[in-house]
Amino acid sequence: MLYKPNPSSSVPIYVQLMEQVKHAIETGAVRPGEQLPAIRRLAEALVINPNTISKAYRELEHEGLIELRQGSGAFVVERAEVKVRSERLQDAQQTVKAAVKRLVKNGFKEDQIRRLFEAELDKLREDVPMFQQTRE
Repeated sequence: MLYKPNPSSSVPIYVQLMEQVKHAIETGAVRPGEQLPAIRRLAEALVINPNTISKAYRELEHEGLIELRQGSGAFVVERAEVKVRSERLQDAQQTVKAAVKRLVKNGFKEDQIRRLFEAELDKLREDVPMFQQTRE
């Protein structure tokens, strides 16, 4: 089973499920057009309230990642992978922005910041051989 929420986490279960579905879409474990597990069946398998899964599915539909079809179930939309990647890029952009702002606040100049980022990327390439292949 793809989905395994952690009840002891401070993150709400429906959010965990949403993130796990997004990850499954992004990695290709669930493909566009594919049907997600039925709410009741998934609730029984995970031993959680069906309303929790329903809420996660509704939120994913609101985000445009899945389509809920009355009587048929939940299906991944055709462009879901693109949307998930776009969201990740936006999150990454915010992370980089915060890091740059903090460095500027601490007195670093543009060329110093650039060199710091480049040095870290070089280290990552050395430490993680797969890094070259996973870049977009």
